[in-house]
Amino acid sequence: MLRMMTVIALTGLLTSAAQAHFLFIQIGPHAEAGRTVEVFFSERATAGDPKFVAKIAQTELWRQDQSGKFIPLPVKSGTDRLRGYLPSGQAVSVIGRCEYGVLKRDKSFLLKYYPKAVSGKPEDLAKLTRYEAIPLEIMPQFSSDSVTLTVLHDGRPVPNTAVTTVDADLQNEELKTDEMGKVVWKLPAAGPYAVYVKHVTAQEGTRNGEAYQELREFATLGFDWPLDGSRVDADAVAMFEKAIAARAAWKDFPGFTSSVTVYLDGRRHTGTVTVKPDGEVSFGAEPVFEDEAARDWVRDQLHSMVIHRVPSSGIRSTPVLNFADTDTDNPLGRLLTFHGGRFASTYRIRDDEIIVVNRNLGRENMSLQMLESERNADGKVLPRAYQVQYRDAETGSINRVETFRNRWQRVGAFDLPETIGQTISSAGGVSVRSLKLTSIKLN
Repeated sequence: MLRMMTVIALTGLLTSAAQAHFLFIQIGPHAEAGRTVEVFFSERATAGDPKFVAKIAQTELWRQDQSGKFIPLPVKSGTDRLRGYLPSGQAVSVIGRCEYGVLKRDKSFLLKYYPKAVSGKPEDLAKLTRYEAIPLEIMPQFSSDSVTLTVLHDGRPVPNTAVTTVDADLQNEELKTDEMGKVVWKLPAAGPYAVYVKHVTAQEGTRNGEAYQELREFATLGFDWPLDGSRVDADAVAMFEKAIAARAAWKDFPGFTSSVTVYLDGRRHTGTVTVKPDGEVSFGAEPVFEDEAARDWVRDQLHSMVIHRVPSSGIRSTPVLNFADTDTDNPLGRLLTFHGGRFASTYRIRDDEIIVVNRNLGRENMSLQMLESERNADGKVLPRAYQVQYRDAETGSINRVETFRNRWQRVGAFDLPETIGQTISSAGGVSVRSLKLTSIKLN
């Protein structure tokens, strides 16, 4: 799903986008660190300007995913932006408040911004309410091809006021509210959109020792159309299916029996392991594999490897995928959103390989990133090294990082593991594990 964008003009109308700076919010798709909210201040709605981060660092954000329940959303300053985190997969409204300061143009004025963005199904967003702590807000009501916008100031409709639209290229159209403070905007095509409205009050005062004569407020609303992002991009589907086809697969896998040597946090064990075609792992043969923790780890690794290699574990029907954003230059590859299933899943694909897999696991977000791969004798992709990050879904902080190293051996028509290594880094320390398979016999 393309990023939601809220764009707030620093001046009245956007007559020259290249000459004006903007404050805006992006609600991103589920990606490497989960689902982010990013606040920028820049000439273009694509990246922030590091010179202005300190000026917007005081921005406050609140999320609403239940009617009338506004939860403060912590944000942290980065090099060129502020960033917070959202739960994945929920309809949500994010609203903010930023008192930018006193500026002097034709007269001195206190400038305040009230950015807002929404994401989710129209029927779920319709249940969300305005935030009484925000004086100027735009309330949307979405239909199949348009959105009705209601401008409110202190909860009362603002009639006959200009509402300016902004598309992905920062092109504008000016609308005007009716006597009830409403205006209907017919949405021309899929993509990110925003609208903003300006409200001026004759009000004298001082802020940080600077006098002003007016209060100028800007409220905005940003969203991505269609709202739930469940459209299908044929090019994204083709890219994903090509990457799936490029993976090494075990067709008609018979299973195998092998000797195994395991190193687990300073303890060394040997035994015999049998792997069935469906990935079931047993240790019945001699020598007996005694250590329970080692058995559990070997079982997890070999079972996971089988279900990722046998073709029957793949997606059988045409997947519902779309490009999550317009970033074609990311070194990790294009970001694709997968719709359906138990997880909020996105993928990055580069050079016909799946480089990143992102999933929401409830309280944690998982991001698997391929570090090194190889091609087998059939020209198919095998992973050599990859990293899995587990982050807190609420804060984005890293809980643990697992790094894997695989080496392969050709047995008949199959590339079977020769060694598997794993290093787990967490607050509890570092755990190092490895296994080596020898004397492999296909069943």
